Amino acid sequence: MKDMKTLTIVWLCGTVAAFAAAAEQRAVGTGPSFAGPLGLQLYSLRDGFKSDVDKTLDEVKAFGFRYVELAGTYGLSAEEFRTKLDARGLVAIAGLFPMERYLKDPDGLARDAKTLGLQYVGVAWYPHQPPFDEAQCRKMAADFNAAGRAMAERGLKFFYHNHGYEFHPWKEGTLFDLLASETDPNLVAFEMDVLWTVFPGQDPVALLRKYGRRWELMHLKDLREGVTGDLSGKTSVTNGVVLGTGQTDFAALLKTAQEVGVRWYFIEDESPTAREQIPASLRFLEQLRW
Repeated sequence: MKDMKTLTIVWLCGTVAAFAAAAEQRAVGTGPSFAGPLGLQLYSLRDGFKSDVDKTLDEVKAFGFRYVELAGTYGLSAEEFRTKLDARGLVAIAGLFPMERYLKDPDGLARDAKTLGLQYVGVAWYPHQPPFDEAQCRKMAADFNAAGRAMAERGLKFFYHNHGYEFHPWKEGTLFDLLASETDPNLVAFEMDVLWTVFPGQDPVALLRKYGRRWELMHLKDLREGVTGDLSGKTSVTNGVVLGTGQTDFAALLKTAQEVGVRWYFIEDESPTAREQIPASLRFLEQLRW
């Protein structure tokens, strides 16, 4: 009996240790249902980066993130910024660049992207005159195909991050449908920004199902309850709230995203209280079940 009791205690201790090890290995922001991989769009902490890059990157690491998406290097060269990322074990997966640079300096852009270690390079805002219309959408598609081809030739994948103004009605659908039909799926991927899909009145789950694997990346961002959106692509940054406290059904959204094959997820929190909201959003994702 004594030997059996000893064996039982040893087994229980081993089981507890195994669970503890598994918990430690589980990536931040993932849980029983949401598997990630999850990173942070560094624009979330843009004010901190403007004043102290090192301190702000330390915060990113302290949150528990390993992966990041970039929106500039805050006055540093690509080499300098990469050195700071490497020193903290941070891996840059994607980066957003101005449309003009794809058209006028593809070599320089690709060189910087590779120095930073990026797999994806994208555009978050296409210059246009409101209201966005069919002619501008067709020009956007042509520019995206050109950018996508230029980046593919240089070993990078080009993507477009929707921003809300692409959903003006067009025929039986929206201008986003025109954009999707006019861009080459082999050259142009999409990054769904959840807030900028919900704000203009679209159903993100339906869009995921409609365009499937063209959605390779996603910005996790929630819109405050009671906010009525429009097609401007603009709203107060205070309307971005902790994931799960706004208008989005994240269980249905992320279940579908995983089913259709979204490859990378990034929290983007543009609110003035991002530092407080990011940990709460991570805890929400870690306990989310479907």
